[in-house]
Order: sequence, then structure tokens, then C-alpha cells
Amino acid sequence: MDYKEKTIEDLRKEMDDAKVTSEELFHEANELAHNYQKEYNSFVTIIDDYKKEGKDSILDGIPYALKDNISTKGILTTASSNILKDYVPVYDATVYKKLKEAGAVLVGKTVLDELAMGGTGTTAHTGVVKNPWDKTRIMAGSSAGSASSVALGIVPFSIGSDTGDSIRKPAAFGGIVGFKPTYGRVSRYGLFAFASSLDHVGCFTRCVKDAAIVTDVIKGHDEHDMTSLLDDHKTYSETIDKDITGKKLFYIKEACDLENYKDIEDKELKETLTNFHENLEILRKKGFIIEGVSIDKNLLEALYPTYMAISCAEATSNNANLTGISFGPRGEGRSINDIMFDARTKGFSELIKRRFVLGSFILQRENQEKLFLNAQRIRRMIVDKVNDLFKEYDGMIMPSSGGIAPHFGESTEQLSDRYLILENHLVIGNFGGFPSISIPSGFVNNMPISINLTGRCMEDDVVLNMAYKIEEGLDEINHTKGIVAKEGQNV
Repeated sequence: MDYKEKTIEDLRKEMDDAKVTSEELFHEANELAHNYQKEYNSFVTIIDDYKKEGKDSILDGIPYALKDNISTKGILTTASSNILKDYVPVYDATVYKKLKEAGAVLVGKTVLDELAMGGTGTTAHTGVVKNPWDKTRIMAGSSAGSASSVALGIVPFSIGSDTGDSIRKPAAFGGIVGFKPTYGRVSRYGLFAFASSLDHVGCFTRCVKDAAIVTDVIKGHDEHDMTSLLDDHKTYSETIDKDITGKKLFYIKEACDLENYKDIEDKELKETLTNFHENLEILRKKGFIIEGVSIDKNLLEALYPTYMAISCAEATSNNANLTGISFGPRGEGRSINDIMFDARTKGFSELIKRRFVLGSFILQRENQEKLFLNAQRIRRMIVDKVNDLFKEYDGMIMPSSGGIAPHFGESTEQLSDRYLILENHLVIGNFGGFPSISIPSGFVNNMPISINLTGRCMEDDVVLNMAYKIEEGLDEINHTKGIVAKEGQNV
């Protein structure tokens, strides 16, 4: 049975009708994982033994993949870093525990950018993750393997983490759905911390309703995570089809209006924005009210440096335990300092070392006021501005990126408007803890592009409802739903 394009609901019905068993689904997923591994490098660990525990859930018997920075008792969990290449946890993350209790069946642990610090899927200790639509292009990151496992059709859903855009950007480049719920909606207990004030746990799926189904299972308060929210006792998958007539959305004119890019020769950027505005017209006909708004460009251009300052500072603190003593291979040396220095020098890639050096510099007493605290003030200004807009609008709609997945080694001009705003606006969802979802919206140069929707905190149900209607409207025109990348094939 080829189930690559089937949704969770489809698979549930197939199993309930005795047309397929959970074990058959697992073995097909396992075979696909092995077949695609050499070409795409989605997995750090592929699990070969079928094991199902819980039951009485729509996810009972459904295969899935889990990002390798999420703790799994007795299963190798490396965070795609050499310093943790042999680490086997002694406890389960809450999200993994909930999925086991729901009867979901783990197929494997997926590759990420080392310690989740990166956006390319190219810094893992096991190698780069390739885009299923075009193997010469990146998958984005850090949840690259989780995204590619769904884009390839290996599993119908996977779990990732999102600190700046690490679920939503790979989803966009892979032509699938990526959902980051409200901060604290899903417990982070057992997630290896990158930047604790920005980290979220979320999911990749084949359609919006599947994202609601998975979130229904994994959300809820957790006594092990003091930042987790009390359960809202809503079933998102049951309220997803509500009428959205009159819902108001805004987009940022400085980032999305084509007139701002007259002097930039970037065909893919302009085609992406043209597609975006064409899709807005479709959505207006579906009942949405969509308007452009202006936001101070100084704030927008501060998104990337603010994110880097906060995330690097928090990462330096969170990963101080990776010394080669508590965790990681023991370094060489005659003193504790020498042992730690050797272990961290050998255990981390150059990218991670740079981020730790930057974070340490930012946290130095003489720099904290100017760098770290000022970054926090700018973060607050950005969140306040968006919350003010959310008093009038139900959500923000934007292109998920300024174009299609770049080729490996393709440089991006860091001072360009595209890089600073269109490639970094997704971090607003992390700054404010807002629920945010990327939805396939069409194709440019035979590669998928995506629309992102971000809404008010605590209104995950509203965001998923609007996203479902957006998907429905765009699917009628672009025929994006249910398309799975095939090996060596561009659509």
C-alpha cells in the first residue's frame, strides 16, 4: 500500500476498516526511510523494530518522526552534534511520552542543524539534509530532517522545534504544513534548550487539519515545565471548519509591496510576491478582509540582530553543561579547564563556536546593557507593535520567505531587504510567542512556496481555523494539497 499522500484521517479510516495494519504502515515507513536515507539524510537514527504502546487516539498506530534534540529514553539523541554523538537519555520528553500514550509509532530521530542553531540543514554531524524537490537545494533548518521526512512521504507527521523559524521555513521549502503553537502550549520538557524564551515545540504535516489533530494530542500543561500553559480544553480539529467571513488579516507593506523592490534584480523574489498578492485576492473572495499596514522599517531591520543577540546569549548559558565531563566525550588535558577546552574545541562545529563566543561577549557585564538588554527592549517594542495591530486584526499573513529554497553554497546578501525582512519576519512569532503556521501556496521555478499566518497568543484554534480556510482556498487554484515530492522529480 502506498500511503505517501494520505492524511492522518485517511490512515485512521484505512486501519479502522482493516485495510491496513499499524505494523504494515510502520514497515512501509521504515523501508522508505532506509531507501531515501543515502540521498536525503533525513534521519540520525532509523528504528527497525515495530513498537506500539498506547491506544484510543486518532494517532493510534500512525508512524511519525521526532527531531533528534528531543529526549527519548534508551534511544540515541544527539542534537546532531559530535559532543552528544553517543548520548542516550534516561528519560522521555513530555511530547514523546504523550505520543507514545496516544499509540503513535516512532520511525526515527531526525537530523537537525547542530544543537538547533542554524537555518540551512547543513551543519549536522552526520551531514547535510537535501531538499526532496531538488537535491541541489537546502531544506532550511533547524528542523530539516523532520521536514524532509514528511515532504518525502516517509511519515504523515513529524515533530520539530522552532526558535526563530525552524519549523515554518523548512515547511515552506518542502511544500508541507508547519505549525508552531503558542509559547507554552506544548511542553518543552525534554527538548534540548537552545534559547529558552524563544523555543517552541510543533509539528510538520501534510495538511492543516493534521496539524490540528497532532496538536490536540501533544498540547497541555506539564508540571515538569513551569512555562507550559494550562490546557484550554479545546479540540482544534473539531472547530477547524468554522466560517471565517469577516476575519481581518494584515501584511507588512514594507516587506511585501513589489514597488519596494524596483531596483532589485531577483526574479524569484518578484514571482513569489506576485503569487502572494494573487493569493490574497483569492482569499478576499473566500471572505477574508486583508489590508497592508506600515511598520517602522527600523524595527523590521532590527529583527535579525535582535534575534541573534538574544538567542546566542541564551544558547551560551543553556549549553554550558556540554563540557566533556557531564556530557560528551572526555577531552584531553592536565586540568579541568584544559579538558573542557579540548572537548568543546573538538565537539562543536565552527558555527556553534562562533555563536558561543558571540553569546559570551554579549553576556559580559560591560556589554549586557548595550547589547543584551537593548535587544530585549527592541523585542518588546516589536511585540507591542504587533499586539497593537492584533487589536484590530485577527492575524498577520505574509510570504513564508522571499523565494524558493536556495542552492547549497548560494550566498545571500545579508544587508538586502529580502534578507533582513522577508527572510526573518517569522521570528516575530517567537518574540511574542504567537501561534504561527506555514501553508503551501504554489510554485516558483517548480519549487514550492508558502504563505505564513500568525495570530494572537492563546488563539491557536482561531489560527488553525483560518489556516484551514486559506489552504482550502489556495488548493482550489494552486492544487498544492497532498502533493508529495518524489525522488529526483520537480513538479
